[in-house]
This record gives sequence, C-alpha cells and structure tokens, in this order.
Amino acid sequence: MSSGAGTSLAHRGVASIKSSSTAEASATSPAPLTPTRVTTSSFGSPSTLRADDDFIILEMGSRFVRAGFAGDASPKACLTCGPDQQRRAGDYRAWQRPSPAGSSRWDADYELWSYDVRNLDLALFRDKLDRLLRDAFTRFLLIDSRPRRVGLVLDSAVPIPLLSSVLDTLFTNFNSPIVSLMPIPTMAAVGAGLRSALVVDMGWNETVVTSVYEYRQVKSTRTVRAGRSLNEQLYKLLHGLIPTAEDDEESPNRLVSFAECEDVLCRLMWCRPSAYKSGQRQPTQLDTVDEQDESEGESTQPTGIAEVPLGHTTPPSTVHIPFNKLADVCDDAFFDPAATWATFDDHDLPLHLLVYQHLLRLPLDVRATCMARIVFIGGCSNILGVKERIIDEVAGIITQRGWEPVVGKGRDQMRSRPRLPVSGNEAATEAPASEASTAQPQEDVVEAKVTRNRPVLEQLRGQFRAVHSLGPWAGASLLCQLKIPAMATVDRELWQQHGASGASRPSEVDVKAQQRQSMGASGFLRSSGGHHANWTLGIWGNL
Repeated sequence: MSSGAGTSLAHRGVASIKSSSTAEASATSPAPLTPTRVTTSSFGSPSTLRADDDFIILEMGSRFVRAGFAGDASPKACLTCGPDQQRRAGDYRAWQRPSPAGSSRWDADYELWSYDVRNLDLALFRDKLDRLLRDAFTRFLLIDSRPRRVGLVLDSAVPIPLLSSVLDTLFTNFNSPIVSLMPIPTMAAVGAGLRSALVVDMGWNETVVTSVYEYRQVKSTRTVRAGRSLNEQLYKLLHGLIPTAEDDEESPNRLVSFAECEDVLCRLMWCRPSAYKSGQRQPTQLDTVDEQDESEGESTQPTGIAEVPLGHTTPPSTVHIPFNKLADVCDDAFFDPAATWATFDDHDLPLHLLVYQHLLRLPLDVRATCMARIVFIGGCSNILGVKERIIDEVAGIITQRGWEPVVGKGRDQMRSRPRLPVSGNEAATEAPASEASTAQPQEDVVEAKVTRNRPVLEQLRGQFRAVHSLGPWAGASLLCQLKIPAMATVDRELWQQHGASGASRPSEVDVKAQQRQSMGASGFLRSSGGHHANWTLGIWGNL
C-alpha cells in the first residue's frame, strides 16, 4: 500500500493543542486563580527590621566624631576634621609638597569646634558637622536617609549655641525624631562596668576631672593643661633643635607642620616615673644586687636619641630628639614640678594637684568610693607612663599632707605644737574614759559575718586603684541597647517649635512619668519617645 492511499491523520501544531485543551478545560471548570501570598513581618526584608531598631550613637569631641550602632562594642567610624577633608573635588594640592602653615592659629583648621564661641562661625561649624556625619553614614554605616534615633555623647560643659547647632543639624538635615543627650563621664563609668568613678578626661582643649556617684555627676573641675598645651611645648622643642630655624613667635608661618608635630607626640612622647615612687624603694631590696654603675639602674627608662625627618622645612631636614627632652616637655606641660602651689591659677592647676583638690572637696563617702575607681580617658591618657605618674603624685601628696584643706605655716605650727597641760577637773573626767579605752571590746558576731560576706569592691574604699574603661561610646552603646531611657531627651517637633528656650528646669519635669512612658509597651526605640509637655536639657544648661 502506498503512502498516499487511504486517509491519514492531520498534523497538529503545539499551539493548536494548547488552545484546544484550554477550551475544553474552560468548558468543564472555571479558570484557576493564584492564591494571594500574605507576607508577615517575620518573613520580610531584614533591612526593614534593622531600620526600625537602628539607634545611632554619636560621640563628639573638639577634633573627632565617632559613629556606630547601639549594641556594638566599638564605633564603625572615627572621623577627624582637618584641611584635607575641607578641600573641594579636584583639589590635588595634598599630593604636592606642602608649604608651612600660613595661619596665626596653628591648630584652628584641625578643630571641629572650641569652647570659645565669641569668634566661632556657627554656620561653618554646622557645615563641617553635616559633612562628617554624611560621610560616616554613607561610607561606614551604610544606611539610607530614613529618620533614625540618635544618642549623642557630649561634654556637659558645651555652650548652648554649640549644642543648639548640633541639634539643629540632626533634626533638620537628618530628620532624627529624637535625640538623647548622654554625658561623657557617666558613659565612661558605664563602659568600665562601674556605678561610681572618678573620670579623668585628658582631652585636647582641657583636662576634666569628674566624680560620678551612682550614675550622677557630683563635681567637675578643669584645667587647660591638655593636648593643646603639650603640642605647643613640643613644637618649641622641635623648633629649637632645627639648626636653620629663626624666631617665628610673631610670624604666622611655622617651620614644623601640625601633622608632623602631632605624629612625634603620638609616637615618641613619654612621662618619667614619680620621684615619690623612687623614694619608696626599700634599702633591703638592693642588698643582693651585684655592684654596678648607678646609671645602669635606670635602664628601664628610655635613653638615646631619636631621628625624626621633617618634610615641611626648606630644605627638608632631620631632627635629633633626645628622649630626656621629651620627658621634660611632658613634665612641664602636665605637672610643672619646679613651681609651688601658690603660683597656679584655678584654671592652670597641674594634673596631680587638680585630682587631689577635687577629691579633697568631695563628701567623705563619695571620696572613699571614687578613690578606688579612677578611670582615665582621652587621647593624652595613652602617653606612656602618665597614668602611673598621676596616681603616684597624688599618693605622695596624701602621705605628706593627708586630707587637710588648710595649707600654710600656721597649720604646720599647730601640728608641731605639743599638747597643753590639762587642769585637775579635766584630768578627773578623762580618767574614766582612759580606763574604758583600755578595756577589751567584745566581738560582734553579726558584724564579723557581714564583713566576711561583704563584696570585694566595698573593701576597696579609700584606696587608690585605676580601672580600665572601654570608653564613653561603648557605655552609651550598652545603655541604648538595654533601652534605658536618658534623662535629657529632645523631641524633634518640640525643638522645631520652641528651640532651646522651650526647655524646662529639671525640677519641673516628672521623671517617673517620663521613664514609665519610655519603658512601656511601645519601647524606648520604636516610639517617638517625646511629646512630653515638659522636657529639659539636663546638665547641659538650665534655661
């Protein structure tokens, strides 16, 4: 049979098969519908959940800004302000050989702000702060422009115009719904795991000694002996070691740049031990030592000469700096051992006298608690040996003077004067007391048990001890992660309506109601946190 004979089935295409099957299915049953997919918040994007819980911690100093998220151990960004960050796009002068600084204020370009606001351009300060924060958010934190709550760690002595400029920048340029103000000393104590501490902040502009008792600032004293004065003393040393250097005290140009001087300070600066500690060495400790040169006994201290190349001089030169000269600079800047007590002003006290007088003016129980919990923070506290020197100097003053607030010849005569003879009546009344004093007291079983079970920290009252802290930023990160409300909380709407003049006195704010609302079901981070009828700036100023 041939292939053409008979009937053959018609060839059917794929499209015709699909169309026919679809028509048959639609005739027998309705068309199927895709069920609606319900996405719960637990299966949503992790970025949305993180955006709701993000609490940004900012720590601001006069020369830096640290930024990061609450709950982290360290900040993700630490940005400084300098001439390199202030140039425009396409400015390649930084790769050329820099010229000497041409400003009469040598360090003005490296500061974000200063305490003296009389000559400070607040508009320029806001622009610098805005640029630093945008750089930190986009490059390091990798977050978008969504409004986020901010915890601001700031010195409580910042002037109100500077504080207003910072809050205006956060509320206007970044749309932060709420800003919580947290003081640096209290956060440093939290970063050390303490409720009470004596915080010594060795910063750039000032060295601030603050006593914190149960998370409250009791007293704060300051001195201008800090990083700025140390840098000026170091520049005078470097300038004197340059052979071709001329007197430039009245000239706006300086031979050594600020960056080179600061680099020498960070790498080579050290502080020699206290003379009081050297005098405490027992003679018996040297009995078994073999005979040797006396100069070899001080081999633990740095000796020799360091060669430092300077590129800003014309022509570039190399300076030979003795290590002993660096120690002398540190002594003159922080301690000034050649001067007497009466030669210092209240704002120019050496660091050991500042700490001693601060402890002397504290209440007895606060002093006993803070002495065993001394916390050093700030950039200058990283200088080799400066912490030990301060502790030893204060211990030497206490050994010599005790806790006597009066100084002078009259006080020394009263201590050296023998006791006056006692009359007959007074002797008769003192006789029973002397007999009672010779009697042996009975042992108190309850007091002995309490003393045996007392914590170790309570037994350290009245003793000197330095405690390491993770820093103010880490303390603020811990508190915000635990959703502990801040006492000074500023709402965006209230600030834009009234500004700093809308703040009330701390006594007019119902703290319990504010804490109850912040720790409610809405939480400290998810609610707006503000909308209080009364709010305060706390220790940042009473208006």
